[in-house]
Formats: sequence, structure tokens, C-alpha cells
Amino acid sequence: MMKKNTILLGAALLLAACQEAPKTEATANESQAKVENVADQHQTIDELIANLEDSKNKEIIVVAHRGDWRNAPENSLQAIQNCIDMGVDMVEIDVRETKDGHLVLMHDQTIDRTTTGKGKVSDWTLDSLQGLFLKDGLGVATPHKIPTLEQALELSKDKILLNLDKSYSIFDKCYALLEKTGTQKQVVIKGNISRQEVEAEFGEYLDKVYFMPIVRLFEPGHKAKVEDYLQHHLPVAFEFTAPQDTIAFIKNFAEIRAQGAGVWVNSLWPHHNGGHDDEQAAMDPSVYDWFIENDIDMIQTDRPQLLLNYLRSKGLHR
Repeated sequence: MMKKNTILLGAALLLAACQEAPKTEATANESQAKVENVADQHQTIDELIANLEDSKNKEIIVVAHRGDWRNAPENSLQAIQNCIDMGVDMVEIDVRETKDGHLVLMHDQTIDRTTTGKGKVSDWTLDSLQGLFLKDGLGVATPHKIPTLEQALELSKDKILLNLDKSYSIFDKCYALLEKTGTQKQVVIKGNISRQEVEAEFGEYLDKVYFMPIVRLFEPGHKAKVEDYLQHHLPVAFEFTAPQDTIAFIKNFAEIRAQGAGVWVNSLWPHHNGGHDDEQAAMDPSVYDWFIENDIDMIQTDRPQLLLNYLRSKGLHR
């Protein structure tokens, strides 16, 4: 009797397994389809550029600060790839020059904080730097290496917009790599300088890449600076720093967008946005409503996935 029951139980288990196999395969196919569907929803580079140039639509551009640095080392290729995968519009990366004239991604003048080495970037050759490892946000060494700017451009080509920070003084060398990789149309450069200064120092590039003035609303003359750009050289956007959310000039953001320039405000730290920052939003994403309500259409964030999810829930991002 025991032997008969054992045989029956084995047969039942075999039948159940056979019946379950097609379901498992179907589930795998459904999961793959979902992944492909998410990829299909990513905007093309032409769509990203068109959105950057259109200050009057309702879509908000998400810029990831130093890449997705919470899940990969800042300014690493993986941090950029993560942004591409999640559908970020633009990634901000930092450029420094090595002792032997190569361009690499590094925020600080020194490599102490973010790598397993020490000293100034400018005191290291590229070969020596590439023997080091990047650290994560907790200062722990990872398998990731310091990327060259050329590697970052190749990875980003036709996939995501780029803001090259720390690059103004070495932009001749940067632009040579943009031409080499065919990524000129994807790049934004920013600077806290007047229109006259940028035309004198950067004029040959103004029709080749996007230049964005930085305007600190706590500095004297900020209103005149904006008006001068709007009247004589309309930029694709302005980056504004607003340490208090009561600053009167914030009410002008809608008019600036109506004239054809976007409005960029960072959500990184409280002094950029009157306290409506990413860490507040991590506890309550409705903190980002301040940006929406004040006609801001470009947000640089340290929490790109959180911001994307919130904007998508409101129909403000694809």
C-alpha cells in the first residue's frame, strides 16, 4: 500500500511540473516584454534635444548630478549607464585634465575622496590613474575605473544629453573629443558669467553646443544679467540658485519660459531651492511640487529615480 501511494504521489508531482512549465515560460516572456517596453519608452536623442529647446511644453527635464552616484561611483561609466537605463534626460559629469593632457571624469581637483589614490589629477598621468579604483559614496573601493571623457562620450552617444561641468577652461580639448565622437549636439556648458564675457571667451562655440548662464538670485545685478541675455543672446535655459523660496524674481520664471528659455533649478541641497531639496523629497516626494508650481522645467537631482517616478505619476515625464 505504501509503495502504491508513493508511485501515485510521484505521478502527481510530475503532472504538476509538466502543467507549470508553460506558465513559467510565459511569465519569463512577459517579464522580457516589460523590459523591452520600458526601453521602447525611452526618448530618442532627437526627442531629448527637441524637449531641451522647447521651454513652453509641460515636460520637465531630469538631470542626474554626477550620474546615479547612489548606486555606482560618481562620474563612473556605470553611473552614466544607470541614468540611460532609467530614462534620465541629461547627466552632469565633471572633467579634469591629467598631467599628460588627457581628459578624465573627476569632480575634485584631487583624487583623494573618490579613488584609491592621493594627490592632484594634474599630477598623475592617464596610465597611472587607470591603475586606481573608484570609491563608492561611503568611501569603499569598487571594481570601477576612472573613465576618460572620450569613453563617457562614446557611452552616451545618441542616448542621453550631457552637461560637462568643470570644463570651461579646457573646452578646446573637450570640443575636439566631441567632434571625434560626434556628440556635439548633446552637450550643455554652463557658466556664471555675463553675456559679454561668454561671447568674448566662448563665442566660437555658442552655435555648436548649448551654453547656459548660471544666475545666483542672491547676487546683485541678477535681474539685469537675465534681461541682457534675453535681449541679445537667448540661451537654451538659465540655471537659477534660489536660497530662499520667497525671492521675488522666482515669479519671473513663467515669463522667461514664455520668451523661449528654460528654467533650471537644482534640487540637490537646500540653499539651491529654498529648502525644497532631495532629502526632504525622500521623505515626501510632494516636496517636488514647489518646482512644478514655480514653472521650473529642468531639475538637477541626486535622486533621479525618485524624481522620475514622481514626475511620471503626474504626467510630466515620459
